[in-house]
Amino acid sequence: MSGREVRRFVDELLAGKKSTGFSPDEAEAEEMRTAIELRAARLGSDAPSEEFLSGLQRRLAAELDDEPAAVHPIGGPATGYRRRNLLIGTSAAAAAATVGAVVDRTLIGHGQPDAPPAAKQAPLSPNTGAWLAVARSSDLTEGATIAFDVGTVNGFVRRDKGIPVAVSGVCTHQGCKLWLDAPAERLRCPCHSTSFSIEGQVVTHQLPVAPAPLPLVQVRENNGTIEVFAPTEPA
Repeated sequence: MSGREVRRFVDELLAGKKSTGFSPDEAEAEEMRTAIELRAARLGSDAPSEEFLSGLQRRLAAELDDEPAAVHPIGGPATGYRRRNLLIGTSAAAAAATVGAVVDRTLIGHGQPDAPPAAKQAPLSPNTGAWLAVARSSDLTEGATIAFDVGTVNGFVRRDKGIPVAVSGVCTHQGCKLWLDAPAERLRCPCHSTSFSIEGQVVTHQLPVAPAPLPLVQVRENNGTIEVFAPTEPA
């Protein structure tokens, strides 16, 4: 297969036309695979532009035409051919790297919202327990967060649109006790730079897998008092 046939194959492939049959050698087959990968990368608006691909075609054609055919003794190194192959491979590799970055960004970002959806929070549901006071209703103003610890459960309670909501104060990774960073509105763990939002969703971590969100704690407002349902201590 000649260099002209390689060029024709690339032209036809990038133009979306059916290619003529042929039997390439190993080096030419590698060039064809690169062209196929470039064609496959054209997934949508984030793919390389037509101008980019046309420029690639022109560079490949120029490199094929400008390099003279190799003349060498039998058994000697095919210097001219290898240089031509190197030039083509360099141009194609650079283009493939650019396309790969675009495709990678497209696949990662495709269909993803600006922020990850909130993970489902399972409530703490003790088999036996009691309602225990953790704050006065007047102290829990709208948007405020108060830490509590009643022995069998600790956590944070806040008022959201007038309704008290509570989450566990124990990190879901290794059980560390969280502390309230009120200015940043974060519940922070002393380990692995892990932090949670006031609502209990993971915000930051340095773990291979993100920990689960904080469980919800049953809470109610009763006669001017904020109460949580805490497990009964074993006898």
